Amino acid sequence: MVLRARQDGTTGERDMVLRLARSRKAPKDLAMRARMVELSWAGETVPTIAYELCCGEKTVRRWLHRFNQSGLEGLEDLGGQGRKRRITERERSEVIGLVKSPPPGRLTVQPGGDLEAADESGPPEWTLDTLAAVARQEGIRVSRSQVRRILLAEGVRWRRTRSWTRSKDPDFEGKGRGSSACTPARPPARRSSAPTSSGR
Repeated sequence: MVLRARQDGTTGERDMVLRLARSRKAPKDLAMRARMVELSWAGETVPTIAYELCCGEKTVRRWLHRFNQSGLEGLEDLGGQGRKRRITERERSEVIGLVKSPPPGRLTVQPGGDLEAADESGPPEWTLDTLAAVARQEGIRVSRSQVRRILLAEGVRWRRTRSWTRSKDPDFEGKGRGSSACTPARPPARRSSAPTSSGR
């Protein structure tokens, strides 16, 4: 019997699977599992899906079975394998999404030319501490070290360029071209042609 992902779920579940399959912000593993389901819905067989996603057929079967049994929640990491995650895949995605959003305390130029922040008491720049604090305010129980691990695992940068290296002032000028990485070597000193004692 050919294994297929079930298609009798709600419209919301289907839309979420398709969004996850194309998402750049979602965790890579979750996006790949959603892609397995999407390819199965498109009529692809398990061997074809495994070949296209560069994984084993057993892996594809496992996640299709889990989706058929538990829906979208079945695509989250299996429990009981090593240390259990404290947060869900959806919460991980929300933490990653925070980095892409402007910090509430960052000053932005308004239409009238004034500088204002959405929340002057909020952080002006994202740091691991401020990301963890905002995530906790949104109900995600996560520590600073967890935030760091999540972002490193997904290859997401949270540090911005130093403010003194950028300016919107039209009169601002940079330092100009830096010195060449191939600076010519110092010319060798001329040797004196005077006779030495060794020549006597």
